[in-house]
Amino acid sequence: MDEKTSYWLELAEYDLETARAMLETGRYLYVGFMCHQVVEKALKAVIASAGAQPPYIHNLSKLAELSGLYERLDDRQKDLIDGLESLNVQARYPEEKERIFRTLSPDYCRRLLVQTEELFQWIRATL
Repeated sequence: MDEKTSYWLELAEYDLETARAMLETGRYLYVGFMCHQVVEKALKAVIASAGAQPPYIHNLSKLAELSGLYERLDDRQKDLIDGLESLNVQARYPEEKERIFRTLSPDYCRRLLVQTEELFQWIRATL
């Protein structure tokens, strides 16, 4: 595995650990945000592994397309990507934080984290 691919995977793993820590401390808004970051960086690892420079974008669907993985994703994985999109963008704006926070129960965040871990492992296995 080349250095750039390893770089992105290491960042994704770090963010996965951060998502776990956020779940344990009840910081649910940031569980979703970090899950988005995990998938984003894993997809950028795939792009880098093909010798391309990952673009400076955060759109998971677009990154999945650029990585060549989008068509290989199942419906559950695509649904996860769609759900993570809003958590990344809206978590950055104070006026949205309270509204989103009310939708993030501990059970939902646990499921989100499990699904993110599964998708990360799946993406990693494609390398």
